Amino acid sequence: MTQCCFLRVHPLFFWFWSFHHRMALVLCLQVLCSLCGWLSLYISFCHLNKHRSYEWSCRLVTFTHGVLSIGLSAYIGFIDGPWPFTHPGSPNTPLQVHVLCLTLGYFIFDLGWCIYFQSEGALMLAHHTLSILGIIMALVLGESGTEVNAVLFGSELTNPLLQMRWFLRETGHYHSFTGDVVDFLFVALFTGVRIGVGARLLFCEMASPTPKWFVKAGGVAMYAVSWCFMFSIWRFAWRKSIKKYHAWRSRRSEERQLKHNGHLKIH
Repeated sequence: MTQCCFLRVHPLFFWFWSFHHRMALVLCLQVLCSLCGWLSLYISFCHLNKHRSYEWSCRLVTFTHGVLSIGLSAYIGFIDGPWPFTHPGSPNTPLQVHVLCLTLGYFIFDLGWCIYFQSEGALMLAHHTLSILGIIMALVLGESGTEVNAVLFGSELTNPLLQMRWFLRETGHYHSFTGDVVDFLFVALFTGVRIGVGARLLFCEMASPTPKWFVKAGGVAMYAVSWCFMFSIWRFAWRKSIKKYHAWRSRRSEERQLKHNGHLKIH
């Protein structure tokens, strides 16, 4: 009797085992194709910008990924659904899986580049590592892609501005009105979206009984990393504001002296 039951159950078990392995193979192939695509784009940028540094080409890839991921994750969150604030832990949709595989390939490329060239500190490496683990976790579980996609949108929303700031500095146009606008938008969006909206998303994640406990732990870790970035950004914003204020006071003082001495006539 036991042998008969085993013979009846075994084909079904084998089918499930084969199905999950096929799905895992498909996901691995998607991630591998994504990695090859980003690497090919980087090599192309290196050939097109031979007079520039390798970091220039890498940041072009980062900028491209940022714009692409913002558009795709925004479409998923605002149009395709489900809404991350009300359905955390829901099963992944096919579009979410494709976007997560695309982004996972990018993060693997960028983490490898940062380690090889030793261009980033421990905080950025921790951010990339957590991002990779979070995406892998969502793909393996087959759920929580909704909130991971929302975190992707919030994280990448400020990325193009960060890259624009670097390009402005490299080309000597950072100390201008354009540079001030980029800095203001970066600080405002980071504070409002990654810290403000991110807190609301984390609250919904923690309050919902659907997501796994380790998914919630990953959300807390990512939010903590955002706060670490926030502290350094606020210090930068404060120093720049003080510098701008002193420069303005100095110009006002020079103008008053010129008016007092009669060298500046008002027509």
